Amino acid sequence: MDHTEKLAAFLAGITFDALPPEVVHKAKLCILDYVANVYGSLELDAVAAAVEYVRSLGGPERATVLGCGFRTDLHHAAFLNGTTAEAIEAQDGLRFGGNHPGTAVIPAAMAVAEDMGLGGRAAIEAVVAGYEAADRPAAAMHPWHTLGGFLPTGTCGTFGAAAAAARLRGCDAAGMLNALGCAGYLAPVSMAQQLMGGFTVKIVQGGQAALAGLMAAGLAGAGITGDRQVLEGSELKGGFTQITTRAEPKFEKLTEGLGEHYTISDIYFKPYTACRHTHGAAQAVLSLMKEESPDLPDIVTVEVFTYGMAAIAVGKGIAAGDTFVSAQFSIPYVVAVCILDGELGPRQLTERRMADPALLELSKKVTVRMDEELNKVYPEKTSSRVEIVLRDGRRLVRQTDIPKGDPRDPMEAADLADKVRWFAGCRDRNKIERIIDMILNLERLPDVRELIGLI
Repeated sequence: MDHTEKLAAFLAGITFDALPPEVVHKAKLCILDYVANVYGSLELDAVAAAVEYVRSLGGPERATVLGCGFRTDLHHAAFLNGTTAEAIEAQDGLRFGGNHPGTAVIPAAMAVAEDMGLGGRAAIEAVVAGYEAADRPAAAMHPWHTLGGFLPTGTCGTFGAAAAAARLRGCDAAGMLNALGCAGYLAPVSMAQQLMGGFTVKIVQGGQAALAGLMAAGLAGAGITGDRQVLEGSELKGGFTQITTRAEPKFEKLTEGLGEHYTISDIYFKPYTACRHTHGAAQAVLSLMKEESPDLPDIVTVEVFTYGMAAIAVGKGIAAGDTFVSAQFSIPYVVAVCILDGELGPRQLTERRMADPALLELSKKVTVRMDEELNKVYPEKTSSRVEIVLRDGRRLVRQTDIPKGDPRDPMEAADLADKVRWFAGCRDRNKIERIIDMILNLERLPDVRELIGLI
């Protein structure tokens, strides 16, 4: 097998002019979504703490920490810009890989592009290459990589960040191969247990991958060597996809359809600030509340039926003192806050909002169960059915089979522009509109520093 070598050669050869127009458009949408999430995350106290820690380290002013008003070295800028892309839990994702590539790939690409003074076309090439490098190993191991205790956003994202940086630095196939090899050695463990336990270190998984990927590409450029079969492994049986999954990897996913199908085309976007597995329930509840508007005292219970992965990952409730990470991964919390607030954005997932006793009390009325019929159609569909039981005996029922933002029910440019406006809060409206316009016409931008200066 020579999957890593084939993938590296393909990544090194990606050019803007050869990319299909729909792939270029999707890359711009991913960057637009990324900016929204950076703004949304800046509402969180944990993010502010991480920002202040890195700011205290000082360092050469080579790359901008977006939305924070200072510059630092490339690695720490990418670390923070990946952390803010991740923290609010509204990042893009790949259903077939369980990963969120944008949180690692885009901050790495933007840091290098800013440092080198490159234009929008180069940034788009790097983003497309980075998504391929992150998504393919994730898909080769899904879902057994996650079930084995790893978070592919951090692990596989490192390959994506390395590929994006290597592409911007003009690496040839051999250089790209070396960058991927180094990435496999530097990739973080990214423990799923930390997420499931609600620990706030989870928010750095994209940032850590961006930092490690930048380091991998830089070391490769300096002549440090990495395994040429890092993804599939050699006769030594130590390949990345062999040692981080509990089942036989689907090696063909690493290279099948290269150049014919770009994995960025499969990326979904999130309209809500919570784990994707909660979105079916959130969408159903918001729809019911808008149409039926039941009085809060009349709600006896809320029953949520969903597929097995969702019941396991996000079926648990929260208690007073839990972190916002726990809330992001809790259907009972998400359903309760949707009922009370009629929306699910940055404001609903802050530590301040979580302190509301009425919200916690309502969340205790929500139960989550796996439904055999809904589980049978997973992962083709990520269905959830919500049944609100009222005091007069009525049941308000709504089912979501394909949550909004999936490529089959996409969020288009206008939707993502609205998301940027929403998550930007009270920031300068004229500046936000210039950012949106600049990203949607990114290929015309001669130097990305003009865009980064606005964010």
